[in-house]
Amino acid sequence: MQRKYTILIAVLLVAVVAAWQFNARHSEQPTSLASAATPAAKTINTSQGQGTERWIAAPGRVEPISEEIKLGAELSGKLKAVLVEEGQRVQRGQVIALLEDSDYRARVAAAEASLLLREAELRRVLNGARDQERREARAAIKEAEALRENARTELERRQSLYRTGDIAREEAERAQRQYDVAYARYQAAVERHSFVDAAAREEDRARAEAAVASAKAQIAETRALLDKTVVRAPLGGVVLRKHLKTGESVSSGQMGGGSQAIVTLADDSRLRVRVEVDETDIGRLQVGQRAYVRADAYGEKQFQGQVIRIGEVLGRKAVLTDQPVEKVDTKVLEVLLELEPGEGPKLGLRVDAFINVSGNTP
Repeated sequence: MQRKYTILIAVLLVAVVAAWQFNARHSEQPTSLASAATPAAKTINTSQGQGTERWIAAPGRVEPISEEIKLGAELSGKLKAVLVEEGQRVQRGQVIALLEDSDYRARVAAAEASLLLREAELRRVLNGARDQERREARAAIKEAEALRENARTELERRQSLYRTGDIAREEAERAQRQYDVAYARYQAAVERHSFVDAAAREEDRARAEAAVASAKAQIAETRALLDKTVVRAPLGGVVLRKHLKTGESVSSGQMGGGSQAIVTLADDSRLRVRVEVDETDIGRLQVGQRAYVRADAYGEKQFQGQVIRIGEVLGRKAVLTDQPVEKVDTKVLEVLLELEPGEGPKLGLRVDAFINVSGNTP
């Protein structure tokens, strides 16, 4: 009987030692979020040598440094070509898509022709009359002057004859009228020459110059519209999704709606994780705290990073795990982690984030 008690005690001692070793091994790192980070308690204590580290565990989602950018066109029209595919890497300024542009090219040609016409009109105003017109005006003056002199001579002769009684009064008056007409024609010729030979008036010159400026502005506008038929990448990165294909129509959203996306781009040169921390833990957060994330898809692999931004307003959960209470949990704060450069988890992947808050207990 005593031997049986001895064996039983030995078995119990072995079980206690095994349980202690098991707990010691599994206390070195935080457990997974599903088991360790319940809605009521998301702070984890871990032993590191002689001290104890405190970690906040929370769900998060991986995103690019630029977030996702839905790239559309500034004009509505039919897609002439979409030049990229999903997963393709692009450079800043690279052509992503082309819209049908025949109408816009015609507008540019019409505006350029209008400019040529306005410039010709301006030159005509600045240069004034042609040399032939000036010579013609001078010749008209000489002709009118000769006729005036002939009429004056004839008037003087007839007035002399009228005074001696050799002609009737009516003939003297007729000679006076002929002289008056010749003098008026001479004055008109002088004014015509002055008009032809004069410099352009300030208002005519200003009007012609304004017409040229308007034509140039019209060219700039039509060329700008033509340039908008070419859709370029605003940043370097990767094509996440291709929404439209060649031949499909795209809407610019000019009637108040949003622009229709052709592709979705992202700058994935650096990765970030948007973490949702429970309200009970937000007092321990500080920018610069070290952190890491991991996901079931990568096993026990850890992706190191740090806290770079802490939100200001509590809100509703957007990253859901398997906890039923999360559906009504509205008290979380968004925290942004930036991961260290290198190969990281896939964009959009849900991960478990762990933030080191040792020494920051309020």
